[in-house]
Parts: sequence; structure tokens; C-alpha cells
Amino acid sequence: MKTLYKLKLTLLALLTVGVAFAGNPDRQGEAGASELLLNPWARSAGLHSMNTASITGIESMRLNIAGLSRLGGKEVAIAHTRLYEGSDVNINALGFGNKVGSNGAFGVTLTAMDFGDIPITDVENPEGTGGVFSPSFFNIGLGYSHMYDNKISVGILFRGVSESVSNASAFGFALDAGVQYVAGERDNFRLGISLRNVGSPMSFSGQGLAFQSDQNGVIITGSQRAAKFELPSALNIGISYDFYFGNSYDPEGNLLSQNVMLRALGNFTSNAFSRDQIGLGIEAVLGGKFTLRGGYKQEIGDVTGPVKENLYTGLAGGASVELPYNDDGSKRIAIDYAYRTTDPFKGTHNVSIRLLF
Repeated sequence: MKTLYKLKLTLLALLTVGVAFAGNPDRQGEAGASELLLNPWARSAGLHSMNTASITGIESMRLNIAGLSRLGGKEVAIAHTRLYEGSDVNINALGFGNKVGSNGAFGVTLTAMDFGDIPITDVENPEGTGGVFSPSFFNIGLGYSHMYDNKISVGILFRGVSESVSNASAFGFALDAGVQYVAGERDNFRLGISLRNVGSPMSFSGQGLAFQSDQNGVIITGSQRAAKFELPSALNIGISYDFYFGNSYDPEGNLLSQNVMLRALGNFTSNAFSRDQIGLGIEAVLGGKFTLRGGYKQEIGDVTGPVKENLYTGLAGGASVELPYNDDGSKRIAIDYAYRTTDPFKGTHNVSIRLLF
């Protein structure tokens, strides 16, 4: 009963905060640090980041931190994303997760944007000065998740966000929180809720905002005040259900071998600074080693005016292979790939490599 009471309180808190900034298309484009909404991890990217209810391991630190506690031991992952093919923008990510005791897990992730070399231009040289620069956008997340009786897991994550160029920078903090609930004879049914990117406003400062003026022959240096911008807060609510085919169990009900597991899922995202989104996905696990996945996501409401739909409205798909690299199968390596359609550009490609031990 105490566990159920804690779940109710957590759900109520997340939903109450979520209602406070429900989707608002009139505010689209007003938030900054939009890189916090980008997903570098291929497993969840192949489902359009809609597996709020079923996500586990390091990837949960991007979508629903509650899933981190379902780690079996340790996990190390690296990921590379070719963002909006043709834009020459990439994302690189590194993560580490570790089981703490029997029910907890701690994790850390580092995500960085790569914009390539951008030509420097100014008023006198609109075609370029001959030099180049590259903005530095990165964020680091520290999270902890705890699981109660294998049915309920909760988590919280703190994230530091940094954006800078050579002469101006901005820094802020964000908070993520999440909960997952598992039920059913084989843990078939899953419910997940996560609240992401709630934090301090950010603003740029530095020498890049300085200017000089001539006041009666006296040169005075001043500094412009940059406007503050909010973080792109979002509330995710997801469900999933697993169907098993051709599995065998021992007399106590433990899984001996798995042939096919089919997972159907749905997700709703309430964005504070853009339209809400809803979508469906499906994931098929073959023999516990090979996985195929796909999803479709759509924005809610009519698209009017000059603002188009989100780039990631539409289809996504991916695949994974996970194989043991020791005799007893306790250590595994996995390779994940995902592709998401975009309009414009030519889609986004994600590749991840995971070590589980």
C-alpha cells in the first residue's frame, strides 16, 4: 500500500506540473537550448523517442530517468548522430550507468554538438574574413533511479547546459523526473511518465555583447543585455504492452528461452513551447538478440501560418543486435541503428554501441 501511495503522489506531482505548461503553439520558437530535445541514442530514436514506458539503461537519462534502475549491472554506451543529413551537424554522446545495491542505479551522460567550421563574417566582410569558428554546445547529466518491488521505479536527473562561442556564453541547469509502473503476469503492461527540462532561464554574456561609442571625443565601452530564454520543457506520458510467442518457462514461471516478443506502445508529449505530439510504435525482439522497431509521430492541431510541422513528424525505424562476448552470457555487446525522416533535409541517422556487464 505504501508503494501504491508513493506512485500516486509521484504521478500527481508530474501531471500537476505538466498542466502548468501544456502545449502552446503560440509560443513556438520562444525557448532556447533546443538541443535538449534532440536524442542521440539509436534504440529510442528508432521509436521516435516514444518509449517512455519501456525505456531502460543509459538511454533512459534522455527520455525517462526512471528506467535507469532496471539496469542488470553496468552499462557503457557511445553514440554518434548525423543530424539532418546535409546540414553537416553531428551529435556525439557518452554514457555510463551502474547498479547501486539491489534496487538503485546511478548514471552520467555527456552530450556535445558538432557544428563543423563556420566562416566568420562581419559588416565589412559579408563574404567571410577567411577565418572560421565552431560553437560549443554540450550538456552533462547526473541521475539516480530507484525501483520498488520490481513494479515501480522513480528517478531524478540534474543537467548542466552550456552554450558558447569564442566571445559569448550561456549556462543553465535543468531538472528531469520520471516514474515507470510495471504490471501483468509477465510484466507485460508498462506505464511511464516523465517531466523534462524544467530549469533556470539562460542568457548570453561576454565580450561579444560589448560595444564602443564616441561621446564627445571620449570612447566609452558598454555592454548590451541579452534577453533571457526558457528551456524547452516537455511532459511525456507513455504506455506499452508486450506479447510473447513461442517462449518456454520452467515450473516456477521463469523464462528459459524466448523466440519472439512483440511490444506495442503509444506516447503523448506535451510541449511547453510548441504543439503537442502523439504517436504509436512497435518493437519486435527475435530470440532475445535481434530487434526491429518503428514508429509514427504526429503533431496535434492544424498547422496554420508560416510555422510548419516539427521536422520529426512522420516515420522512424531502426534495428539492434545484442550478442554475448563471454561464455556464460553475462557480458554483452550491442549495436543499434535508427533512421528518422525529416522535412526538410534528408533524415537523421543514429548509431550507438553499448557494453553491458
